Amino acid sequence: MMKDTAEKMKLVTHFIAGYPSLEASFDTAKGLIDGGAYALEMQMPFSDPSADGPVIESACRKALEAGFRVGEGFKLIERIKAYADVPLYVMSYSALVFNMVVQGFADRALAAGAAGLIIPDLTPGTDEGLYEAGRRAGIDVVPVVVPGVSDERLSEIMAEKPDWVYLALRSGITGSYTELDAENLGFLDRLKKYDAKIMAGFGICTPEQIETLKPHCDAAIAGSFIVNRLSEASTEKGGSGIMHAAKDAVEYLLGE
Repeated sequence: MMKDTAEKMKLVTHFIAGYPSLEASFDTAKGLIDGGAYALEMQMPFSDPSADGPVIESACRKALEAGFRVGEGFKLIERIKAYADVPLYVMSYSALVFNMVVQGFADRALAAGAAGLIIPDLTPGTDEGLYEAGRRAGIDVVPVVVPGVSDERLSEIMAEKPDWVYLALRSGITGSYTELDAENLGFLDRLKKYDAKIMAGFGICTPEQIETLKPHCDAAIAGSFIVNRLSEASTEKGGSGIMHAAKDAVEYLLGE
């Protein structure tokens, strides 16, 4: 059962479908939910990522080497949604979306129970119809922006009227610690003029960072920190070890 996190910062937790195994990724999701995660960001592993740091890239590679298939990811969403009705966002890259055809990917994600899609390399204007496909399917497509984007470009992106926007708190790849400063926090405040909720991530690994973000956005995202905790969990403990590692990671970040 989810904990009541109404007075706490909403935490979106990133995990890899199929890592460290397909069944263990379901246990991961259960642990994240039981720990108090507001929402899940489930990554469909891909062999040639553009924004993943070494921890997530390694996890994706291991999932693919174990034979993970996209269809299994959609079935995993269905299992997770049967366990708890939390928002779940599918994150991946354009090649996987194209492989199913853009509209087919959006439709399948919605049918599985996903609340939205996060595809960082398909941005408004060069999205190959993803945003229109999302509107037709009735599923949110979450744009990813970084501090420093021009006002003109930001207006073009937000013209898509997404429910959520994802701010990557710095450029580059995920994983390393991110300093929260006047630039990225100020950019978060600039986003507030748009009619969209804001989730912010990249390098979030301490409760202090989450507390700092709280006045500036609607949710914080943690990814590499969680995946690293899972990789450290003893495989000898099986599902219970993975589940507890995921739960403990969320509780730590939420300051519990």
